[in-house]
Amino acid sequence: MKLVYSGKTKDVFALEDGNYLLKFKDDVTGTDGVFDPGANTVGLTLEGAGRAGLRLTKFFFEALGQKGIPTHYIDANPEAATMTVKPATVFGKGLEVICRYRAVGSFLRRYGMYAAEGQSLDAFVEVTLKDDDREDPPITKDALAMLGLLSAEEYEVLKALTQQIGNIVKEELAKKNIELYDIKFEFGRIGADKQIALIDEISGGNMRAFKDGKYIEPLVLEKLMLEG
Repeated sequence: MKLVYSGKTKDVFALEDGNYLLKFKDDVTGTDGVFDPGANTVGLTLEGAGRAGLRLTKFFFEALGQKGIPTHYIDANPEAATMTVKPATVFGKGLEVICRYRAVGSFLRRYGMYAAEGQSLDAFVEVTLKDDDREDPPITKDALAMLGLLSAEEYEVLKALTQQIGNIVKEELAKKNIELYDIKFEFGRIGADKQIALIDEISGGNMRAFKDGKYIEPLVLEKLMLEG
């Protein structure tokens, strides 16, 4: 295996067969030791976070596969904290796509003059650039097309997939009486036909979930979802 990229929460290795191996780390994003899925820096290390994140990712990606939703997922080894995936090409230098069900985080920081904390949002989709230096600025459909990152038609596919996947995750959480406030996805193009597909992960590290009005930390979320 050859290390091709070392990110905030996982390392990426190239495999001889053309696929890739993701190694999940115990690092999570946040600020000053406080977890924040929207942060641009590693804020803390939680022992077991990598395996826990992968177990949830495996659960959700396999559920999406059963519903015919395109992803880069091939298989996973939670004990080794590794996941095998198909090669994917990201849009530009990478986009993050957020599906919001309640007004919290950066949405509230930007629009707090008009939005009340925790107010209901109808699966609002927001696209941001992966750009730490500029704090992941939001980008519009028109700007994405103008800059050649994503065509207008591809944007509509991306938006529809985001809402479809977000709603599936929301429904699965609701089975455990857990409410999804927001979730962050990454997408890329896979295969010869450059199909838009979900990549990266779906874990407690990239969502805000609450139970009985209290935020659920990533390790606790994994236990609530997959145990008992």
